[in-house]
Amino acid sequence: MLHREETPVAGKMMILEGSILFVPLLILPFYTQDIRLAWQFFVPAVVSILLGLFVCRMKCRKSSSSRMVVFAWLYGFLLAAIPFLLYGNVNPVQALFESVSGFTTTGLSVLNVEKTPHIFLFYRGFLQYVGGLGFVMMMLLFIQEKDSADLFQAEGHPDKLMPNIGKTAKVIALMYSFFLLIGTILYTVSGMPVFDSLVHSMCALSTGGFSNRLDSIGAYHSLLIEWITIFLMLIGTTNFSLLLLLFKGKIKEFCKASEIRFLAGLTLVCVPIMAFFLIKSGTAPGEGWELSFFNAFSALSTTGYSTCSYASWPQAALGLMILLMIIGGGIGSTAGGIKLGRVFKLLKKLINNIKKKMIPERTVILTYYHRGTDKELLEQPEVEEASTYAQSYLIIFIIGTIALTYFSGSTLLEGAFEFASSLGTVGLSIGLTGMETPTICLWIEIIGMILGRLEIFVLLQAFCKR
Repeated sequence: MLHREETPVAGKMMILEGSILFVPLLILPFYTQDIRLAWQFFVPAVVSILLGLFVCRMKCRKSSSSRMVVFAWLYGFLLAAIPFLLYGNVNPVQALFESVSGFTTTGLSVLNVEKTPHIFLFYRGFLQYVGGLGFVMMMLLFIQEKDSADLFQAEGHPDKLMPNIGKTAKVIALMYSFFLLIGTILYTVSGMPVFDSLVHSMCALSTGGFSNRLDSIGAYHSLLIEWITIFLMLIGTTNFSLLLLLFKGKIKEFCKASEIRFLAGLTLVCVPIMAFFLIKSGTAPGEGWELSFFNAFSALSTTGYSTCSYASWPQAALGLMILLMIIGGGIGSTAGGIKLGRVFKLLKKLINNIKKKMIPERTVILTYYHRGTDKELLEQPEVEEASTYAQSYLIIFIIGTIALTYFSGSTLLEGAFEFASSLGTVGLSIGLTGMETPTICLWIEIIGMILGRLEIFVLLQAFCKR
């Protein structure tokens, strides 16, 4: 329940989130057959804005940032589900599932996209685009609050790129928009329809994975489109502060960053191993390398685009995909998972502990973490934070996997794959998620997606911290 202290910012969030529902109406001049569906977006948008204006008039006092962020996201999930529900093709839980999957940039879906109107296809993609930026980031583009910095960090943005938060938000939005334009142009030039190009660019940059085709990127049968998608997935899974270096042309500093080097190392190690598993199972060598590179990177970046069905994949390759989904992308990016930075720190600590067993006791080992423009000594509190988060993540992953396996009647590997995809906000599916998925399984995945997007501790602070 909201305290009075939370109402002004809450009201502004409600107005912002209501305004988001107006955006899909912009495509109606191009797809006039969908005009009949306009009210399904217009009505909830107006109601949310009016409620927000009412809430803004209420007196307030200071509130916790984590509580405000959680309210913004939960309200956003419920509001965004209303158009899906009004459309009438899904029940309330399925509508909420599609909304949560969109805003958390997961990409799992219960819709038959081949029969979904253009306005809803655009809407799904735009939800992921907004979800990648975050509601607080969107609000800071227009409105500055006294506690903007706390709200910004509570939503999972650790880096301040410019002297103040407002300028930081504008720089991130500018980069995001620039790469959206570039992605749309590249897809269109490669032969993808303009509408599909826009939607896939929004979803690839947000590491979301919603597609207008049942077979995802594989439906286009184009190696060029796959490479463009890989480029956009790399942009989406990279920390915003590192993206700024790339944006400024500081390639050397970008390549020095620990996250980028770790990402490159994982790719160089995992792609050949996965290709070996696929080729050994009967896949042609060329196809095995192509499938391995694209799908491994899709899992690691937590984007969720695919070029094939995983039904015939060997279990070893699926196991490696699960591991990559658990690791995830960069801290502060739109990606999910434990995050590259945390896993890198834990591996460094593990290696140092092993070294200490083999060298004199008084020898001091210093470990540095490169952030691009500078490097910092890796201190014990940082390692403890990474360790605590990773342990919490793995405990939730184990519980969710067992629950999903039990209620879906699937194998343990299938349950682990699907829940790793949910918790990591990935969106790859082995076939458990769809229109026929039991309601209890959808709820398990919804909980996983929310925990993965809000990074566990934000929720704990919101509900437990006084």
